[in-house]
Amino acid sequence: MRVEIVSLLVSPVHAFEGRPADGPRPDPGPVSRECVEVRAGLGLVGDRYFNHAAHRDAAVTVFDVDALAPFGPVDPLLTRRNIVLRGFRVDDLAARRDRPGALFTLDSGDGPVRFQARRPANPCAWMDVTVAPGAFRGLRGRGGVRCVPLDDGVLRVGPAELTVDSLSALEAG
Repeated sequence: MRVEIVSLLVSPVHAFEGRPADGPRPDPGPVSRECVEVRAGLGLVGDRYFNHAAHRDAAVTVFDVDALAPFGPVDPLLTRRNIVLRGFRVDDLAARRDRPGALFTLDSGDGPVRFQARRPANPCAWMDVTVAPGAFRGLRGRGGVRCVPLDDGVLRVGPAELTVDSLSALEAG
């Protein structure tokens, strides 16, 4: 199925620490990318979760930009999700108590990159500060999915092909 990669985010630091009322930490540099390098089992090169043992099982977050529609025009980078797509409800890929997450592939022109969907990327209270008031509750069930990359590759902003290789995750949903 054809989708659009709306934005790609690689952030070397975790900007949302402490209390939301205190505001986010300054980002040390641009985080928006036109393309990202994906490494199997490790994540996105240069990202804060790349090759961190605690995050290897969920190093990349994929998000559906349409989840932001109720909040008006919002920069999707404010969600701090790595890969923002248009054209597919990615939350349906996540694992649930009754089934594993889906195996899916993204190809933006440089070859296919497979991902294993793991758990939902639940929103946090920071969403009310960075996205819009009410986003914390409004994005529940639409916060994206944490994934493990299974292949090395490159993803680029623009048109892409998304293939769900393991339908078991979607059949139960």
